[in-house]
Amino acid sequence: MAREAAKSKTKSIYGVHPGVAMVEKWIADLKTKTGRSLDEWLKFIKKSGPKTEQERREWLKKEHGLGTNSASWLAERAEGKGGEDGDPEAYLRAAEGYVEKMFAGPKTSLRPIYDALLKLGLSAGKDVKACPCQTIVPLYRKHVFAQIKPTTQTRIDFGFALKDLKATGRLIDTGGFAKKDRITHRIAITSVADIDDEVKRWLRHAYELDA
Repeated sequence: MAREAAKSKTKSIYGVHPGVAMVEKWIADLKTKTGRSLDEWLKFIKKSGPKTEQERREWLKKEHGLGTNSASWLAERAEGKGGEDGDPEAYLRAAEGYVEKMFAGPKTSLRPIYDALLKLGLSAGKDVKACPCQTIVPLYRKHVFAQIKPTTQTRIDFGFALKDLKATGRLIDTGGFAKKDRITHRIAITSVADIDDEVKRWLRHAYELDA
C-alpha cells in the first residue's frame, strides 16, 4: 500500500493541458449560464434525453439551446467519457496512457526517439511543458512552439512554430502559416542520430519566438 501511495504522488513529467482550465471554468460557470450544474445536467440527460451520444448532442443543441461545445461535452460526460478534460489529476493520468498508446504496436520502435525529443524539448527552458493529446505531444511555453508527432511507423515529425520563415536545409514548410496553424515547419526524425545540431537550433529559435 505504501508503495502504491508513493507511486500515486510521483510528479508527472507532463504538464496539464491549457484546455483543462478552460473546461474547469466551463463547469464552474454552467449553473449560472444554463440554470443547471454539471451533475444536474447529467441526471437530466440520462432521465429525459435520447439514448445515444450523437442524439443527445443534437437534442441539447436544438431543444435546450446549448452551443456545440457545451452540447458535445455534456453528451460525452453522460456516456462516462471525457472526465479528464476538466480534472488536472485525471488529465495527467490520461496523458501517460495517451503516450503509451501512441507508441504501442507497430510504432514501439519510435519510443526511444520520442523520449529523446521530449527530453530535448523540456530542456529548452524551465517554462516549457509537454501536454500529450491522443495523437500528438505539443510543447508549450506561452503557446505551442513545437510538437512531437509519430506520423508513420518509422518516422516522427518534429514540428516547430516558426511563422513565415523560409525553409532551409532539412526544414520542411508544412503550409501551416497560410492556414493559421501554430506549427508551420517540421523536420523528419527516423533515428535518435537525426536529432542533431540543426534540430536543436530550430527548436531554440521556435522557443525564443514564443517569448
